[in-house]
Amino acid sequence: MYAYILRRLLLIVPTLLGIMIINFVVVQFVPGGPVEQMIAQLTGDAVSATARVGGDAGSEITTTQAPKGQGGAGGLGGNTSRYRGAQGLPPDLIKQIEKQFGLDKPAHERFVHMMGNYVRFDFGDSYFQDRSVLQLVIDKMPVSISLGLWTTILVYLISIPLGIAKAVRDGSKFDVWTSGVVIFGNAVPSFLFAILLIILFAGGRYFDWFPLRGLVSPGWDGLPWHQQITDYFWHLALPLMSMVIGGFAGLTMLTKNTFIEEINKQYVVTARSKGLTEHRVLYGHVFRNAMLIVIAGFPSAFISILFTGALLTEVIFSLDGLGLLGFEAALTRDYPVMFGTLFFFTLLGLLMGIIGDIMYHIIDPRIDFEARDV
Repeated sequence: MYAYILRRLLLIVPTLLGIMIINFVVVQFVPGGPVEQMIAQLTGDAVSATARVGGDAGSEITTTQAPKGQGGAGGLGGNTSRYRGAQGLPPDLIKQIEKQFGLDKPAHERFVHMMGNYVRFDFGDSYFQDRSVLQLVIDKMPVSISLGLWTTILVYLISIPLGIAKAVRDGSKFDVWTSGVVIFGNAVPSFLFAILLIILFAGGRYFDWFPLRGLVSPGWDGLPWHQQITDYFWHLALPLMSMVIGGFAGLTMLTKNTFIEEINKQYVVTARSKGLTEHRVLYGHVFRNAMLIVIAGFPSAFISILFTGALLTEVIFSLDGLGLLGFEAALTRDYPVMFGTLFFFTLLGLLMGIIGDIMYHIIDPRIDFEARDV
C-alpha cells in the first residue's frame, strides 16, 4: 500500500503541471486581460484618469487624455498597439502597465516564474484587491467549508438511509413515491430552488423567517456561544436546503443500486439459507460491500460540492466564499487569484483522490492496490 501511495504522490507532479499548462495557454488567447481593463479605465470619458495597479498601494499611473479624435499624450494619435482600445496612449505608459502586472516578459518565462513561486506556496498578490491570494483564500474559506461540509454530511445522512430503504422495498409504493422526490431533486437546479426558498421564506413575498445575506449576523462575536451556533445555522438554513435538494438524488440512486446488486449475489442467498435474520444479512454482510463505493467517495464528493457546487448559491445568498472569489477573478482577469486558486484546489483534489483510495483499503482490506498497475 505504501508503494502505491508513493506512486500516486509522484503522479501528482505531472498531472498538476499539465493542468496548469493547459489553463495558462488558454488564458493567453482570452481577450480582456488586466492590461486591457486598465486601458479601458484610462481611456474613459473623464478628462483625466488615475489608476492603481499591481496591488501596490503606492504605485499609481496617471494620464491626461486628449479629446476624442486627437492624439493622446505626446500626440500619438496614430499609435498602434496589440491591446484593444490602446490607440492614443503613449507606448511608455503601456509598457509601464505591463510591467506593473508582470506581463512585460514572454509567456514561457512568466509561467516558469509562476510555478517556481507556487512550489513554495507563494501565490502572489491580487491585481485589484491589494491583498495576497493566500489571505483572500483564507478569508473566504469559512463560507465555502461551511457550505461544502454541511451539505456533504446532510446529503449522506439523507441518501444512505433512503437508498437502503428503497433497495429493500424495491417496487413497493414507498419506492415509487420516493422515486418521485428523487426525480424532482435531480430535475430542479439548486439555484432555482434557492430562488423559490427566498420568495417563500426570506421576505421575497410570503414569510420573512430567514436572513438573506451573510454567514452570521452583525455583532455575532459578542453573542453567547449557544446563540452564535443558533445564528450560524439560521443563516445557513436556506443555502443548505437549496444545495441538498440537488445533491441527494444521485447518491440515493447509487446507494439503492449498489444494495440491490449485492442483495442478489450468491453469498446473500447462502447467508439467508443459514437462518440469519434479514437485519443480520443486510447490515452484517450486504452493508459493508454495498457501502464501499459510497463511503469511499466522500472526499471527492466534498471537494466537488465545495469548489463547484456552491458558486450560484453564494451569489444568490450573498455569501462571500471561494466560488464567488473565483467567479469575480475570472470576470476581472485577476490572474494571480485565478491561477493561485486553480493550483491550490487542483492539488487538494488530487490529494483527496488518494485519500479516497486509502479509504477503500480501510473499509475493505481485501482491496490490494499493490497488485494493480497504475
